[in-house]
Amino acid sequence: MATESEFTAPKMGDARADTTIRILVVDDHPPMRVGLVALIGSQPGMEVVAEACDGHEAIEVYDDVRPDVVLMDLRMPGMGGVEAILAIRKLDRDARIVVLSTYDWDEDIHRAIQSGAKSYLLKDMSTEEIAETIREVHLGDVSLPRKVAERLEERSHRQNLTERERDVLTALIKGRSNKEIAAGLCISEDTVKTHLKTLFAKLQVRDRTEAAIAAIRHGIVHLE
Repeated sequence: MATESEFTAPKMGDARADTTIRILVVDDHPPMRVGLVALIGSQPGMEVVAEACDGHEAIEVYDDVRPDVVLMDLRMPGMGGVEAILAIRKLDRDARIVVLSTYDWDEDIHRAIQSGAKSYLLKDMSTEEIAETIREVHLGDVSLPRKVAERLEERSHRQNLTERERDVLTALIKGRSNKEIAAGLCISEDTVKTHLKTLFAKLQVRDRTEAAIAAIRHGIVHLE
């Protein structure tokens, strides 16, 4: 896995090194899209060929224009970035997608990379970092800034939660009692207790409060 310090320069004879990088920008906030379009327009050898405001539109637009690189927001209403990445990669297994997110939660980074994103950037990164990553990904590299790579490494030491464990954790964060969780998920209270015990072990916490804090800090559960 390449990092920002391991940039591979374009090779002589590589056709892609001499062509304009065609980019699709996906973000649900119009001011952010305007800013990204301006950022990309300021870079030599890059152009925005299309924009999309959510995951559903991103899939349709991708299929129409087949861009070289996609800049994809992760948290969007309707269909989010992870789901859109998976769908786009069904259309084109070689799709080159860079996630550009406000959040550096390690669970978000893990899910994005697992879904097929080639990089994960934060929106407060410099123009130079974003542009360099676009070029690296266009050349076929997987490129992660050091800070993001470190967060992903932290995530690698934590066990994955099952879908049911996530349901229990979400209910716990909302302040539900064991009885309420059991009723809501149509399971017994003993089963809830078993899930909680497993959750605590996987999250390396001692109680419900620590589990809730860990879930929010790592981005395991998103509360709207």
